[in-house]
Amino acid sequence: MWRGVIREYWDFLPVKKEECIITLLEGNTPLIPSSRIKKEVTSGMDLFFKYEGLNPTGSFKDRGMTVAVSMAKEMASKAVICASTGNTSASAAAYAAKAGMKAYVLIPEGKSPLVNYLRRWLMVPRSSKLKATSMRPFRSSERFPRQNPSPGHSLNPYRIEGQRQLPSRSLIT
Repeated sequence: MWRGVIREYWDFLPVKKEECIITLLEGNTPLIPSSRIKKEVTSGMDLFFKYEGLNPTGSFKDRGMTVAVSMAKEMASKAVICASTGNTSASAAAYAAKAGMKAYVLIPEGKSPLVNYLRRWLMVPRSSKLKATSMRPFRSSERFPRQNPSPGHSLNPYRIEGQRQLPSRSLIT
């Protein structure tokens, strides 16, 4: 039975404390064989597409968020924060909820969050760019434990570790 990205790839990821693993059993999404594109692009090779829409929030972001939020838990964070109007905010909110943490999402003015289970979101002026610098005032306050970059941000090294190409168990002989 599949145990989630962290438990399956434990040796390759930075999470060290089993009790801090936050998982929604992400990963293990199917490979779909290509027929048409294979004929046009490759010769003598099989071509597959990874169907990441079967992750818990419907996004590949879940692979990275399980690692980022698990590491935030290891560091005793109480909340996660990200800037997003879509997949990142959905994933951050879902994994934070599983961890019992608060999730805060910065959303550009005039946009609305694509996830209806977000309870805490903040509008930022339309001219603001949604990046780590937008989150500086929040990281330095007492409400948000300092982490640079914040767990939900695209530059978070732990999130990147979870989203990178990990060895496929089915391809190891």
